Amino acid sequence: MKLNVTTLEGKEAGSVELNEAIFGLDVRTDLIQRCVNWQLAKRQAGTHKAKGRAEINRTGKKMYKQKGTGGARHGSARVPQFRGGGRAFGPVVRSHATDLPKKVRALALKHALSAKAKDGSLIVIENATLEAAKTKALLGHFSGLGLTNALIIDGAEVHVGFAQAARNIPNIDVLPIQGINVYDILRRQKLVLTKAALDALEARFK
Repeated sequence: MKLNVTTLEGKEAGSVELNEAIFGLDVRTDLIQRCVNWQLAKRQAGTHKAKGRAEINRTGKKMYKQKGTGGARHGSARVPQFRGGGRAFGPVVRSHATDLPKKVRALALKHALSAKAKDGSLIVIENATLEAAKTKALLGHFSGLGLTNALIIDGAEVHVGFAQAARNIPNIDVLPIQGINVYDILRRQKLVLTKAALDALEARFK
């Protein structure tokens, strides 16, 4: 699959041949869904907590005698039946993370990249560098490329000026190649890869 390469200013900079094993797969949404669910579950805080009956600061003495009152048989005042008592089967602090094999994660990333390529939502630029870290200048470049909602992936290190100019723009994410992931690819309309990012992807899936 051949794709044209452009500069940040919108000028042509040749073309690049995309690897069919990474960008030309028949998209499997089930793999992508599994990976997204794994990512969202892994980042869930899990800090929810309710007090059980053992954690309530009340006496455990039997409230009144067992027989002869005409009322229900009660013991501790910490039980869930009473207002202020402990909660039965309440949430506890825990990790929501699940397991997903490394090979499935890698395959899901390939399918997410293939989905963007098949939709025509993949753009390759020569580099993502900006001399002056000015948001206004970067917005001008983005409007020329038609980018309003995009994920931009650079090489091993993101250019500092480019990252500083882009962080004030809504719906624009900039990540190094180490941070590429299925969820962020899908949540943005366009995927922008630099030539350095393409080379890194080729080396990663070689």
